[in-house]
Formats: sequence, C-alpha cells, structure tokens
Amino acid sequence: MKQSIQLRLGQHLSMTPQLQQAIKLLQLSNLELQQEIQEVLDSNFMLEEGDEADRFQAADAADARLVQDATPEPTATVQEQTIEREVQGESSEMPDELPVDTHWDDVYENYLPSGSQGSDDNDFDPFSQQSRPETLHDHLIWQLNLARLSARDEVIALAVIDAIDGNGYLRTDCEELLSTLGDPTIAPEEVTTIIHRVQSFDPAGVGARDLRECLLLQLRQLPQGAPTAPGQTTPQALAIAICADGFDFLPRNDVAALARLLGAPEAAIHAALEVIRHLNPRPGTLIAETASEYVVPDIFVRRVEGVWQVELNPETTPKLRVNADYARLIRRSDQSADSIALKSHLQEARWFIKSLVSRNDTVLRVAAKIVELQQEFLERGEEAMKPLILRDVSEALDLHESTISRVTTQKYMHTPRGTFEFKFFFSSHVNTAAGGECSSTAIRALIRKMITNESARKPLSDSRIADELADQGINVARRTVAKYREAMGIPPSNERKRLA
Repeated sequence: MKQSIQLRLGQHLSMTPQLQQAIKLLQLSNLELQQEIQEVLDSNFMLEEGDEADRFQAADAADARLVQDATPEPTATVQEQTIEREVQGESSEMPDELPVDTHWDDVYENYLPSGSQGSDDNDFDPFSQQSRPETLHDHLIWQLNLARLSARDEVIALAVIDAIDGNGYLRTDCEELLSTLGDPTIAPEEVTTIIHRVQSFDPAGVGARDLRECLLLQLRQLPQGAPTAPGQTTPQALAIAICADGFDFLPRNDVAALARLLGAPEAAIHAALEVIRHLNPRPGTLIAETASEYVVPDIFVRRVEGVWQVELNPETTPKLRVNADYARLIRRSDQSADSIALKSHLQEARWFIKSLVSRNDTVLRVAAKIVELQQEFLERGEEAMKPLILRDVSEALDLHESTISRVTTQKYMHTPRGTFEFKFFFSSHVNTAAGGECSSTAIRALIRKMITNESARKPLSDSRIADELADQGINVARRTVAKYREAMGIPPSNERKRLA
C-alpha cells in the first residue's frame, strides 16, 4: 500500500476541563451546588467566601496587583512594636490586666440554652434538635415494654410488630409468623391472641389485616354516644354493623341498600356514615414522622406594575472571590514549585468563579424566556398553559437542547401561583379543531374541573369527558382522557358514583 500525505479540514468539539466543569455546574441543584462549592473551598485556598458586591472587585484588584511592582512592606504598627518590645524584655512595666486571647462569651456561649439567647432569633428550629424522628415501630415497642407480658409472649409480639408496615397493617398471616418464630411449641391460637393484644395498642386500628378490620378496631375504641332517636342504636354501633355486614355497600355509598339490610332509617345511616368518614384508613401515618424536605427556589418571579420580573434568589447565589492575600504572594515568588502551585490554584479559582457566573446567567436567561412564553399561565392558571418543548426555548436563546435540559433539571421557580420545577412548564400538545394546539397540562386542568363540577349520582365517564372536550374544539381520545385521569389519581366513574 502506497503511503501519501493528505490535508483534511474538519471540526470537532474538545471537552476541556473548563468546559466539563461548566457543564457539571449547570446541571446541579441548589443543594448539590452548595456541596460542590464547599468541596472547592476546602481544596483551593485561593477561593474564599465574600459579599456579592465586592466579589468581582476583589478579583479584579488581585489581578491588578499581580502586574504592579513590588511595594515596600508596611511599617509595623504601634501595637506590634509594643508587643515586640515586651517579648524582647524592653518593657519593665507590669500591666494591670494581662492580655488574653479568648473571652468568656467565646468559651461558654455555646453551652447556654437556646432559649436564653435573644428573643429576636427567629431562625431557631426546636425540631432540628431531635436525633431522628420516631417511627411506628418505635412507638409500638415502647408500648410493648409497658405491657406485662411473659418472655414467650413478648417474643411473639416482637414478631407481630416487625410484620406491621408503615400504614399500620399486618401484612403477614399466622402461618408465616409461625415459620418466622421457628418454635414448634407455639400454637396458632397464641399468635392470634398476641395479635389481638397488639391491636389494642395506640394508634387505634394498628395491626389490622385489612381495611374492614382497621375500621372496626377504630370504631370499637370510640366512646359510645347517645342514640339519635329513642329506641335506635347509637351511630357508633350502627357504623360497626355497616362495616361488619354491609362493607360492600360503602364504596358506592348506597344508603337505601344499607337501610334495608340493617333495618334502620336513612337518617341514622347517614349519621353512621359520617362517623366512618372521620376514621383513618392508614393509622400508622399518625405516628410515623418524616423529615421535612424544603424546596429552595432558584428564581423569583414577581409582577411589578403590570410587568413580570425575573431575578435570581440572592440566598442561593454563590458568593465567592479570589483571596487577595494569597494572590499577592505570586508577584514575590519566582518559577519555583510554590509559585507554580499558587498560579495553578489561582487559575482554577478564576475558572470556577467564571463557571458560576455563566451558570447563573444561563439559568436566568432560560427562566426569563419561560416566563415570557408562559405568561398566560401566570395570569390565568393551568387552563391557559401553552404547549412548550425544549426546542422552542433553545431556538429562542440560541442554545443547544441539551443545555436547556440541564438547566430545567432540579431547578425551581417561585411564582405567585406556587413553586414549580422548570420542567413543569414544558408539555406536549394536542391539535384543536381550529388548527391550533392545546397543552396537555391545560387538558388535565379541564378534566379536573369537569370532574369537580360533575353530579355525584351521574359522574362523567371518560367517553363523555372526551365528547365535552371535543365540543370545546379539543380532539382527545377516550384512552387519552383515561391516561390523564389516572395520572391525576382520580378514580373511574363507577367508583366516583354516589347514590345519596
């Protein structure tokens, strides 16, 4: 094969470390960005936290000092000269009070209780002092320790409590509990007895094996009130009868069938059903505490004098600057290893600050364009949401779709209508009869509004909802309506039907 030299022209994208860093920062959420900044602060001594106003001024001043000639060191202050004379023994006077490097408040301030601090401290959260939230399992174990059970019964009770899920239901049958215990001498009757004992624990309804038993346990622990009329049973007793004998009629709210089954007037049935509605179908959630997770918005959207304004959240905007003292050392060093290390850290610090500025600018630009395109939503609600895809924003801002995708991930916008993720404003479209487009978010809002205003006796079916949307010029198939309805957690029409 003959060798030859050829000249070719081509383009390729080089992923420099600076570009990789900028892309990485762009897709980080607020919490992840704060962690990344802290890691960089720990590894790069050239970076330090500073105020927003003088962040870039300090960096520019440090760069200007690098090109200036060396200046003489400032003369020592009077205090430094006094300390030097005392060290060298030149001062023979004994001061009235010896200098100390700490104060009483510095040592003992942290030991004071938080309640003794100033009353103007509104940021103190007493719940943050808890080691961990109490779980349902801990609550049941605490009650088990108060119960006077034998060692054999306590072992069975521990197995029963371990089989209770977070909602308070016992999802394991008696045979599985026996196999878990592994003791052939334990009879099924003993396990059943201990299950009933655990079911008497707080909260009411815990340890139930199904919804019917859960409601019955709660009803039996309610105080017995007076009957609604002479010769009639109390609402609690009638509610127990409904759950025990007429449980299948509860989903349909068939008051007439329950009245015929139990031989009670419809007024008493209504009173008993009202008692059942106040029960908790998931009693375990009353005890299980979960740590609160707060969403910190990246963008604030406000309407000032009829104009929508978009601005970054100042609390989450990174405030970094180059350390001027370390940057000043570079001019007095030569090409030694220390000088090279200082210059390397300085360059990394500059690139990091530049990447942060670029990230904030890109997030602000994307947010402003979203607000501009979805202004109708901010003024009228979800029914006015317009269809929007990533390509629309990328073409308007002359950015790549992948950049828009990174910006809209885990970024939140606080608006007068609530706090939403950037991706909330993007949705697919459905063609209308007039040749236009309608957002899927707006269609879901219309479906929710129709179901809210429907008749309880004759709820709207998916086909009927599709027909009403077609009357408004929105062509949506029945299966699409069913998909949107299920995504919103709305049951079908047969489960929404109420006979009374």
